[in-house]
Amino acid sequence: MPLREGEALRQTGFFSNKWSARVTEQDPDQPEVGHEGEQSEAEQSVEAGEVEGEAEEPSLADVVNQLQDDVLVAKEASLRAQADAQNVKRRAEQDVEKARKFALEQFAKELLPVVDNLERALEAASGDDAIKPIAEGVELTLKSFFDAMKKFHIEAVDPVGEPFDPQFHQAMSMVENNEVEPNTVTMVMQKGYTLNARLVRPAMVVVSKTAD
Repeated sequence: MPLREGEALRQTGFFSNKWSARVTEQDPDQPEVGHEGEQSEAEQSVEAGEVEGEAEEPSLADVVNQLQDDVLVAKEASLRAQADAQNVKRRAEQDVEKARKFALEQFAKELLPVVDNLERALEAASGDDAIKPIAEGVELTLKSFFDAMKKFHIEAVDPVGEPFDPQFHQAMSMVENNEVEPNTVTMVMQKGYTLNARLVRPAMVVVSKTAD
């Protein structure tokens, strides 16, 4: 039986192929979404490559040099800290030593007038046989004082005949004297004392000067 014209066209797939061609045919006015997406991804890849090229990682030599610099800085800081600690320790030791050496300074100042009075009493009693036993007792007491003072490094400053030294002597007056050099101590009015070589009380002295 001969086929109708419509049936023959359907069997040969004419309508189906024609319809598929219409569906797959792209409208020239519509943007090519697929191609633009691929182009955008390509541009991003190029830009990322440029950024990576600009931010290059440092070389091994640069890293080693930086680490060496850091080590030097840390070493210098450690040395400074050690030096500061040693200075603090040394100052503390010096302060302790000074406190130990000069702890008796005030006591020595209070003791010196007692020694002065004993010396004056012994000088006044010399040559008087009536009070000779008393003078001998004062002399023994004074000797005991001097022994104790020497034990604690308290020493007398008795500079008769020595050049005047303003660090240890206090000039009470000046007397013309051509028999000695100018600025020579000719008399001690009151002895001075030192504690561990540091002046506790200056010696009161009379100093010579050249006659006019």
